[in-house]
Amino acid sequence: MTHKFHSTVLREYDIRGIIGETLGPDDARAIGRSFGSLLTEAGGRKVAVGYDGRVSSPMLEHALIEGLTASGCDVVRIGMGATPMLYYAEASREDVDGGIQITGSHNPANYNGFKMVFQGRPFFGADIQKLGEISANGEWVDGTGNVESHDILQEYVDRMLQGLNGIDPDSLAGLKVGWDAGNGAAGPALELLAARLPGEHHLLYTDVDGNFPNHHPDPTVEANLVDLRALVAEKKLDFGIAFDGDGDRIGAIDGEGRVIWGDQLLMIYAEDVLKDHQGATVIADVKASRALFDHVAKCGGKPLMWKTGHSLIKSKMKETSSPLAGEMSGHVFFADTYYGFDDALYAGVRLIAANARLGKSVTELRGAMPDMLNTPEMRFQVDESRKFAAIDEVSARLADSPADVNATDGVRVTTDDGWWLLRASNTQDVLVARAESDTQEGLERLLAQIDEQLALSGLERGESVGH
Repeated sequence: MTHKFHSTVLREYDIRGIIGETLGPDDARAIGRSFGSLLTEAGGRKVAVGYDGRVSSPMLEHALIEGLTASGCDVVRIGMGATPMLYYAEASREDVDGGIQITGSHNPANYNGFKMVFQGRPFFGADIQKLGEISANGEWVDGTGNVESHDILQEYVDRMLQGLNGIDPDSLAGLKVGWDAGNGAAGPALELLAARLPGEHHLLYTDVDGNFPNHHPDPTVEANLVDLRALVAEKKLDFGIAFDGDGDRIGAIDGEGRVIWGDQLLMIYAEDVLKDHQGATVIADVKASRALFDHVAKCGGKPLMWKTGHSLIKSKMKETSSPLAGEMSGHVFFADTYYGFDDALYAGVRLIAANARLGKSVTELRGAMPDMLNTPEMRFQVDESRKFAAIDEVSARLADSPADVNATDGVRVTTDDGWWLLRASNTQDVLVARAESDTQEGLERLLAQIDEQLALSGLERGESVGH
């Protein structure tokens, strides 16, 4: 037996496709066979499996487990829950050697996919391509594995609450927070967590519904924060927190309804974490504001700009022993007193903790941030065969530029006006552009430089496309 995947599903950071078109149970079974074969050959045996609230997830879970057990792996079923719950099961149980979460993350309801952990490290890039090769060649190990179920929800929520260790609960008694689970998989854990947090908590859309009837669960899109903003205003709350579909990305607004973007959240977290970790490295992706990198340095940390992608950032954290990292997209990673994986529920708890330890409200912290003029993330369609080549061309043309050119991930160019970025998406056939300046005129000059470079490669910015 062999299996060939659709050409679009094996991505850089995960496996993702459209149910019934590019992804189905046969793919899930082959993923189980190939992942299980790799793990048993590496001396591993037990895999934790979880799934999100999508309609197609139980079907994929069934097929995935068939594949894993047929390759000799034992499976710990943790059932439906947020992706970080699966990461927690993998990190906290010594007998578990790998983990697979079935999730479509923030994609539309007809998508689904898989995020994986292998012996404590992220499984991505060449690892995922290897699954494709093993499947295509049918190089599967045969065996018979057992399946057990493990309800870790309560244990996971207990662990979340440790994020408030050392803080007097009475000091948080007056806190009022709004939460929007967006009908995603984090809902049940959020209900349990909010019931045990000090203060007053107002919850939206905690019932899991894979059709996402209220709004799309992507907290980095401002339109998806409308209901949370209304709740914060109506109830006069201190701030609001939103999650994506599988609970590994956080979005937030302050008490005045201002969005706190991913890099701005990281400024708050860095100020808190660096009090006890002077000189530590704090990592952010190349899309983050200069204000963040400046703030990390001011708080006594070493700012490190790194490639976009949760798997790439997790790997870099291990390499640099970084206690904190984050992305514009709302993935936040704490490794100071946590496991170093992206967990939006835990990040929500840590925002409450930072608010208490820094002695400033989230609204004050947001208000103290410099007002940078920056574009949203502009994404525009470029043929798959052209996207990386175009970035190489831009990079080559700027080799002798007097500006500061950073080629960590695409091209980030810093001038007196500010900075601009052009990079190829690892997950779609798009180029991503962003620019930031202190002035409107500066921003326009930076955008003109982006357009000039694109034109020289026969491209134009055009209409921005979604995720």
